[in-house]
Amino acid sequence: MAVVSIHVLIGLIGIALLFDFLNGLHDAANSIATVVSTRVLRPEIAVFWAAFFNFIAFLVFSHAVAYTIGKGTISPEIVDARVIFGALMGAISWNLITWGLGIPSSSSHALVGGLIGAGISKAGIAAIVWSGVLKTVAAIFLSPLIGLSLALVMVLITSWLARRKTPATSDRLFRKLQLISAAAYSLGHGGNDAQKTMGIITVLLFSQGIYHGEFHIPLWVVISCQAAMGLGTLFGGWKIVHTMGSKITRLTPSQGFCAETGGAITLFLANIGGIPVSTTHTITGAIVGVGAARRVSAVRWNVASSIVVAWVVTLPAAALVAAFFYGIAGLF
Repeated sequence: MAVVSIHVLIGLIGIALLFDFLNGLHDAANSIATVVSTRVLRPEIAVFWAAFFNFIAFLVFSHAVAYTIGKGTISPEIVDARVIFGALMGAISWNLITWGLGIPSSSSHALVGGLIGAGISKAGIAAIVWSGVLKTVAAIFLSPLIGLSLALVMVLITSWLARRKTPATSDRLFRKLQLISAAAYSLGHGGNDAQKTMGIITVLLFSQGIYHGEFHIPLWVVISCQAAMGLGTLFGGWKIVHTMGSKITRLTPSQGFCAETGGAITLFLANIGGIPVSTTHTITGAIVGVGAARRVSAVRWNVASSIVVAWVVTLPAAALVAAFFYGIAGLF
């Protein structure tokens, strides 16, 4: 396996951290859209709130998701600098395209698609670790459904608990509770998404002989990735905030609490199981759930359906772009 110069290695790590930053930028809306749309927090305060909990997620969760990305998407034996470059550029390019269009697509699946596209370009279909990929593909469909179902359950529970409270009292209560639910969701988001970049950087370091022995995630990689994601969240993704926070359905504080709590539980379960899910899919499903609980017509299904199309297209689109960049890298 070809070993690259230290300058190229540092450059690739920089690109990986750029992806992580853009992931935070792209997915900031997932953490703050509901709390902003219900006016519980001003946008500039909400991004600090989300960024803080994004960063400290490594103190709460193990690195199971990072292991799935590093070892469970394509075979680690075929990974080299060119594969990593193709994968990262495929994911970054697709993120920038969807961010520019205000489409809440999945950074996670863009990265998985990038790895698949670059891996197949080098070693064919044999490069794919099917157990990990199928688990990720299944999560494309399951995570929004689980988020939706849990949000519906939360709506039922909160409606029963608040049945004897006045609307004003209930509103004040859920405005406070939404601070907790937003923090929990941001924690789950940081625990799942930052780990994907950790896996990419670590498998690159092992492929270049920087680390040997059993696959493990170095602490400096953990801190770097969590910090990059937190900084990205600070810059926010305002176009996508608008889509997530108001175009799908209008939210009240109680509904925002239910959506964030349903999404947070889903992400916590995924983090424990080492499943690289899409935080975008999860919170979208939860928002649709609380909107549909009010009445089916409360959900703008044309917006929701366009988001679903972006979900389906993301993985193959990122794979094709990654294959292109893998080929470009071979010219140098």
